[in-house]
Amino acid sequence: MPGTLLSRIWASDPTLYAPARYRRACRYHAFVPADLASLAVHLSADLAGLIAEAERAVTQLNDEGGAALAPLARLLLRTESIASSKVEGMQVGVRELARAEARSESGMKTGTSAVEILANIDAMTLAVDHAADSEWFSEAEIVAIHKRLLEPSPQHRIAGQIRSAQNWIGGNDYTPCGADFVPPPPERIDGLLTDLCASINDDTLPPLVQAALVHAQFETIHPFDDGNGRTGRALVHVILRRRGVAPHFLPPISLIFARDRDRYINGLTQFRGAGVVTWIEQFATATFSAARLAQNFLASVKQLQEGWRQQLRAVSAPPRADSVAWTIIDLLPAHPVISAPMAVAATRRAKSRVYDAIEQLAKAGVLLPLSDGARNRWWEADGLLALIQQLEDGKG
Repeated sequence: MPGTLLSRIWASDPTLYAPARYRRACRYHAFVPADLASLAVHLSADLAGLIAEAERAVTQLNDEGGAALAPLARLLLRTESIASSKVEGMQVGVRELARAEARSESGMKTGTSAVEILANIDAMTLAVDHAADSEWFSEAEIVAIHKRLLEPSPQHRIAGQIRSAQNWIGGNDYTPCGADFVPPPPERIDGLLTDLCASINDDTLPPLVQAALVHAQFETIHPFDDGNGRTGRALVHVILRRRGVAPHFLPPISLIFARDRDRYINGLTQFRGAGVVTWIEQFATATFSAARLAQNFLASVKQLQEGWRQQLRAVSAPPRADSVAWTIIDLLPAHPVISAPMAVAATRRAKSRVYDAIEQLAKAGVLLPLSDGARNRWWEADGLLALIQQLEDGKG
């Protein structure tokens, strides 16, 4: 990526509580990338073919169905969001997170790590359901995604706040001197974000090329003090949704990045040098893999749902065709762990009928009780968390 290195002096700070070497003045270089509008990308025939193949894979994934499969779409969005957090080293067990999610949806408190990961699901939802539908995508939409991401976290004070000071990646905690990478100084951010948003609103490039460039450029700008990676990966799906490539199902690209985080980081590093095309190829390959994984995963989930239906039909007194139990089976992919109040809200059916349906599903072995108490009862969808775990472990 063409750009300019700005030589700057980090002022000395004799009062800093740090080793003497970090209290001295030092020189560092901040990288200011060229505008995306001025970037000329030349794709080889082979790379153009790979990009087209990856886009077809995402389109095929989305051809699986539309609004009727909303719970499955939510399951993939959830998978992408969790994987994006995992890239940042934030990880909670599949079962633990599902239970935390259920508690959160019921208004109950949960652990800090789970709260941050669940906030990423909310931020991704905001990105694809609202920001992607904005007639003109602007810096305000980026800020809104970041705000949704960090508001519930210990970093809530910087939620939605463009940084006003120099930040850096790697090195030490006191100065940018010797850092692995120093993003643009704060006074350059507004202009760079204006160019970035113009690129998001432009449809000249193939969607995957556009998404690859916007994501890498956003990570290079690093406009926030924290949460840049998760916000930047949400922008990928903003573009895929805006361009009509992924109207329903998100390919969990972050899952591929999380499996080989070093390669992902190296790809972004190469983008800041002479490796723009190399990064596009890596991104397209990851997208293709993610789309194929998602197709196989959705097929497994649908097969699991059909197994649940067969279990329900096999009970001594199967429910009628209009029973809430069948509706709950349709909705379970969006709620791997569910409570009766959650089921009432999701189905919009009478409480008494929902409780009867849960009892029927529990007798059929579709729902496994997680507690024996009379209050705050939860049920786990049999086999679903195991499928999610397989996907996250790379066995999907």
